[in-house]
Amino acid sequence: MDTHSRVGRRRFLSALGMAGATVAVGLPKRSPAAPLPEGTWKTAVGLNGFQSGSHKYKRQYPIWEVLDFTAREGFDGVELVSDWPQGGYPLPAESDRIRALRRLYDGYGLKIFSIQLGAEGAFSPAASDRDRWLSEVRDRLRLAQALGASCTGLWPGGGLRGQTLDEALKRLATSFREAAGIAQDLGILLAFEIEPPFVFRTEEHVHRILAETKHPNLKVIYDPSHFDLMSGSAGRPHEMLKRVGVSNVGYLHLTDTDGTLRDGGTSKHLPCGEGHANLMESFRLLREDGFKGWIMIDSWEIPDPYDACRKGLKMIKEAMR
Repeated sequence: MDTHSRVGRRRFLSALGMAGATVAVGLPKRSPAAPLPEGTWKTAVGLNGFQSGSHKYKRQYPIWEVLDFTAREGFDGVELVSDWPQGGYPLPAESDRIRALRRLYDGYGLKIFSIQLGAEGAFSPAASDRDRWLSEVRDRLRLAQALGASCTGLWPGGGLRGQTLDEALKRLATSFREAAGIAQDLGILLAFEIEPPFVFRTEEHVHRILAETKHPNLKVIYDPSHFDLMSGSAGRPHEMLKRVGVSNVGYLHLTDTDGTLRDGGTSKHLPCGEGHANLMESFRLLREDGFKGWIMIDSWEIPDPYDACRKGLKMIKEAMR
């Protein structure tokens, strides 16, 4: 089904021939876009926002409270993090723990759409580290499949460890290519995100990772705050999104930003509408270029993640209309 029919433009009115007079013609206007069919975009809450709030602001967010909020507000799912709220992910062989974890989210009518993984080992100069990372990825992808997830996010943080940036990029691409093949066999989409504190932190790096991995099952996570900083902090992350290509987007981490770093860390995340990013242009581009998938509200280190989730969901609904 065509869920994002391109909006037709009115033809310029031809000049009307009248004796001794002409009629001025206005510029063509974009007709209102038709509402997106229900289900085209799925919405989710990221547990990383509550995890970071617990650590940074010393606030308590009981998981049952977070999930009850997520369900009541009308979100479709959740993205998990490995070390919050209690311990790490279950191992693939721990079927009872996996069943209990999935049952928790099923009880609130929420889908675990993604789990988050680090990727420091993916570009280590030591082959043994890269092999160990791929083994971990294989286990985590099997877990994602057992949890019913459709995506897995990758974050290649960490230092160069004595190698050049070019060498690190090539090793990362090789590891990502193999991981993408494993994920494809299991029916899971891989998506990566790079950030200002990482050694991979520019638009050129995004393009190179995609080009050198050369695998259709590896996509990028579109986070407007990171794209904004990677493109000059001008509040126009959609322009970099256009250059990267909507077809290369796996899913979204939706947040606003003011184009700075928070406390010297990663790109400052702000509730939608409270920063300078032109997010509605991002949504216009996403719908026009046919994005179908998950939009997670990323409330990383935002003091009130509940408020950020509400404002993000409101903006998504406005964009869908």
